[in-house]
Amino acid sequence: MMQVWTRKRNIGMWCAAVAIVAALGVFGARPVSAEETTTTGNRVFFRGGFAALNSGRGGELFVDGHNALGRGTNDGSTGYYVGAGEDIMLTKDFWGMMKDIAVLGEIGVEYKRFSSKTVANSDTPTVTGVSNGNLLNKVQVTMLTVDIAPKVKFRQGTDFQPWIIPVGLDFHVISPPSNQTTVLDIGVQFGGGAEYRIWKELWLGVDGRYHLASNQTNTVNNYGTVGAYVAIGF
Repeated sequence: MMQVWTRKRNIGMWCAAVAIVAALGVFGARPVSAEETTTTGNRVFFRGGFAALNSGRGGELFVDGHNALGRGTNDGSTGYYVGAGEDIMLTKDFWGMMKDIAVLGEIGVEYKRFSSKTVANSDTPTVTGVSNGNLLNKVQVTMLTVDIAPKVKFRQGTDFQPWIIPVGLDFHVISPPSNQTTVLDIGVQFGGGAEYRIWKELWLGVDGRYHLASNQTNTVNNYGTVGAYVAIGF
């Protein structure tokens, strides 16, 4: 009888110990925040939308041959853009100073087409006097931009994250060349937007940006964009 009682007592003590450990695990465990359920915060994104130059490039030599044939200038200033890039997480709490405010580094590339018309150009005989005989050609006014910019995101760890770019660095290549046959320009950009997680690490967002160029090509290369993007976290 004593052995049975001892065995039951031991079993009871083991059960009590297991219960205590389980209770400590349930009530003592730290709650898992939304921040901890996400990945690193890095993103790969693909963008597209509306683009507009501050001033069209009509009347230039390579753009429309200075309107030599009176067929109109290639002066369109609005069009579209497509681009892609990567957001690299630098800090999720502003280096310990501000909770839920992240800072990322954006590296992006963007193509714009502002105008496309069949006009006189540098290949038109009456413009340069040397050509293959073509009078008119379709000339597309485009620009390629590579940017490196800090991106400040708010509400880190939630499904909805607005963000701003306080200032970023741009490198531009314009086409056609300017009258002085220059194509390279630099400048800065400012922007803002927001993104929403629709499933796991798939995000949809909107953004608007303004690019202020130094106009080293002797053309006005300032422009703005507004559009949408899809991003994939990793």
